Amino acid sequence: MGIRTTSRPLAPTRWTPRLRVLVAVCSIVFTAGTAVQNFAVITPELMARSMALAGRSAAEIAAESPGFVHSLRLVGIVFIAGNALGVLAFWRRWSWLFWAALAVNLGQAAGVVAGMVPPTVLRASIDLHGPAGVLPSLVTDGGAVLLSLILLGFLLKYRTPWAQLRDG
Repeated sequence: MGIRTTSRPLAPTRWTPRLRVLVAVCSIVFTAGTAVQNFAVITPELMARSMALAGRSAAEIAAESPGFVHSLRLVGIVFIAGNALGVLAFWRRWSWLFWAALAVNLGQAAGVVAGMVPPTVLRASIDLHGPAGVLPSLVTDGGAVLLSLILLGFLLKYRTPWAQLRDG
């Protein structure tokens, strides 16, 4: 005897298309913002300034800064790809896409919520680029916090991805 699984089809609610458009538009903005952050804001100069503000010696900065820049850019590339994936929400309401969008945004939100972006990095960004230096991070990380809360709220309310209802 096998396990019998029957899944009832999911029917969209009035929120389903709105939620999908929200995810797709945010994904476009977050992809662009993360790309700017990754390739224009995160520089060897930024990392050196941040490490100096954290009290690192010149020798430590010279030894560790290139590795940090490389690692941060790799993480940024992962978030660029993950955010770009969310653009598919314009056309599809696949469940896995909802979960991927939620995971990417929770990960990006961790930069703000869990303090994974040290204050010295933000200070260094302002020192080197002015207030515009923190704008990409505020938009992408702060926006990811809001989008994550919205996705979680609809998930709790409807108990399904994309604010759908079970037929039958």
